[in-house]
Amino acid sequence: MENRHSEEAQPIDAVIAWVDGSDPKLAEKRNRFLNPKAVTAHPGALPTRFASVNEIRYCVLSIMRFAPFIRNIYIITDGQDPNLYDDIKTYFPERQNSLRIVDHREIFEGFEQFLPTFNSISIGNMIWRIKGIANNFIYFNDDLFLIRPVTPSDFFVNNRPVLRGKWVPAPTFRVLWDSILIGIHRHLLRKPSYQPRASFHLGQWNSASLVGFKFRYFANSHTPHTVGRDVVERFFDRNPMILEKNIAYRFRESSQFTFIALSNHLQLLAGNRNTDKPRLAYLMPHNRSANYVDKKIQMCERNKNIIFLCAQSLEMCREADRLTIFAWLDRIMQLKQPIPKVN
Repeated sequence: MENRHSEEAQPIDAVIAWVDGSDPKLAEKRNRFLNPKAVTAHPGALPTRFASVNEIRYCVLSIMRFAPFIRNIYIITDGQDPNLYDDIKTYFPERQNSLRIVDHREIFEGFEQFLPTFNSISIGNMIWRIKGIANNFIYFNDDLFLIRPVTPSDFFVNNRPVLRGKWVPAPTFRVLWDSILIGIHRHLLRKPSYQPRASFHLGQWNSASLVGFKFRYFANSHTPHTVGRDVVERFFDRNPMILEKNIAYRFRESSQFTFIALSNHLQLLAGNRNTDKPRLAYLMPHNRSANYVDKKIQMCERNKNIIFLCAQSLEMCREADRLTIFAWLDRIMQLKQPIPKVN
């Protein structure tokens, strides 16, 4: 009991990575670093990686609605601002000082040679460097939402992060296949700039193998991720060249390791056994059947164990589906009228 009280006394912050790809200034800046002679587009520079349809609004407001214990919310951007102040003033006036915009220049201080960057993996590696951030923090993508009330112990137990995912075998075949593709394209087909797609799971394996895992790794899902800043800070303080090499890519690269997977495996090596299921509903509405979104919403309402929703690539789906998702989020977050919360 004493541990739990101590744990709940520790501040918990949230961090959200966000970009508005429709900003012409950002697009012009990005294009300056792309190879105009490349035969195919760099997989890390595809427009969907930078698209935004205001998901960030629901991400932030869901945290304020369902996780009132979160102390501060930091939004990491490149000279942009999602302008959520009116919404916060309207629905959560007591939280107007809880939101802070963090520019890339702050987290890349001392590493300015790698800016500008358009690489979410590189940006993720630096989030622990936000000035004033709590030791315990939660990392969100802007397409992640809370859909039910949560407690600090959903994220930290005995002052250690709760790691959501499962153990899976090392992706030996995928690593070998990528090596073969690189050899064929760069040497036989004479495409020196060829880059295989940066795999969600391969990036995690790169993290696990970096710190000594050989046969399996703990694969995380598309959930909010918990981090103990002190653990990753010690690792990077001892291995500055590893950090510098990983953030040197302006666009995602298949050889990079991902920050969250590194943090998780460092926690496991330190004896953290706080693991749990994702408790996630995952939506990818693009090119789905007409009732796909309705079925997912019904599943969320029926299954009270689901506390997280990830809705990816909403800019690519039918407008009607996007509006349905947002209307449902408006309702459960009580953003238009006082309707009971999801229990």
